[in-house]
Amino acid sequence: MNTSAGENKGSLLALLPIAVFLVVFIGSGILFQDFYAMPAVVGFLIALIVAFLQNRKRSFNDKLINVTRSMGDENVMVMCLVFVLAGAFSGSVQAAGGVESTVNFGLSILPPSVAVVGIFVIGCFISTAMGTSVGTIVALAPIAVGISEKTGMPAALCIGAVVSGAMFGDNLSMISDTTIAATRTQGCDMKDKFRENFKIVLPAAILTLVLFLVLASGGEYHAEGDLSYNFWKIVPYLVVLVGALAGLNVFIVLVAGTVLSLIVGVASGAIAWDAIFTVVFQGPDGSGGIKNMYDITVISIVVAGVIGLVKANGGIDFILSSIRRHVHTPRGAQLGIALLSSLVDISTANNTIAIVMAGPIAKDISSEFGITPRRTAALLDIFTSVWQGLIPYGAQLLYACAGAATMGVMLNPMELLPYLFYPILMGASALGYIIFTGRKKASAA
Repeated sequence: MNTSAGENKGSLLALLPIAVFLVVFIGSGILFQDFYAMPAVVGFLIALIVAFLQNRKRSFNDKLINVTRSMGDENVMVMCLVFVLAGAFSGSVQAAGGVESTVNFGLSILPPSVAVVGIFVIGCFISTAMGTSVGTIVALAPIAVGISEKTGMPAALCIGAVVSGAMFGDNLSMISDTTIAATRTQGCDMKDKFRENFKIVLPAAILTLVLFLVLASGGEYHAEGDLSYNFWKIVPYLVVLVGALAGLNVFIVLVAGTVLSLIVGVASGAIAWDAIFTVVFQGPDGSGGIKNMYDITVISIVVAGVIGLVKANGGIDFILSSIRRHVHTPRGAQLGIALLSSLVDISTANNTIAIVMAGPIAKDISSEFGITPRRTAALLDIFTSVWQGLIPYGAQLLYACAGAATMGVMLNPMELLPYLFYPILMGASALGYIIFTGRKKASAA
């Protein structure tokens, strides 16, 4: 239905598939007391079926065309290919021993008087290099417990430093699946998104560092055990990071990083020459590499299909029409994008899926109000990461508590919340940035 001015108001009913997904996904989490009891792709398939059952005036073939065209969109396919290449790099660099060398390198130069702050800084570097918050938490959580035991600092404080550092890189890394999803859904370069993102979150990172320094002052920690490292095993991370910042094509950067990791791994004896293809596919333990990217790749394609039908049935137009009635400035639109991405992440407990779902809607909002793609991509990534680092049922906090449990320290996610400084300050910094700089159209800035 059109307004007198010719505006398409869309249809609230067209959003039913998304509502069904949220009800099924959250309902199963509450019912089974496990928000990962239902694989997300199953929930989205149910949503896709609901979308097909809607609008019976249209033929099944017409709906199928909408779905497949949306699934085959250039940005969706590029995003999926980058996921695969990022998985290949992750699997090969882990098999080469890059993670262990990076952690040991950081610990070996860590001043004992600032151990907790050092864990936060090391977490920032590792997560930025690896592109995964969960991987960073798994690597550093046991070390953080050791620091707690030797300094007398609360274990929750030390684990909070790990999670804070992990969310820094998860939000900024060039090879993070959230960065890939945010930039591809908005059609901007990674380096542009990084620069926009970095200046927004830098105040939060500095304040977090100061807070950990004040709270943990006086503690001393002396690392024990084997802290040997091979600098060459860290080089692939540096190559990918520097190459991406320099503006090189992400495909070239990831392929170069993968090949370099394999060369270093074979030369050092960490990877057998006849296992190079295996580690690229499944990593050193059989659960990483390209194989680890299957779920998010399939989910991205299915979500694109759901959004395609929702859009064709007027769901996106309904959201945009609702926003237009309540938002009249670029600043308001950016706050709307922040709210949208936050709600979807809280509902799905997965920041990458949240970005894939909210990305197309955010792109339409940004086009309507003249917000640059890099700003929109940064806001999507920031606000989904804020909540992903805070929700007690998210993978990050659950893995953090599990890592502590392996060292005999039992924590629950709620005990970590008072020490999750970075996610909280990141959200506050982004809101302040929107309020004070979002008045004018960003495209004109």
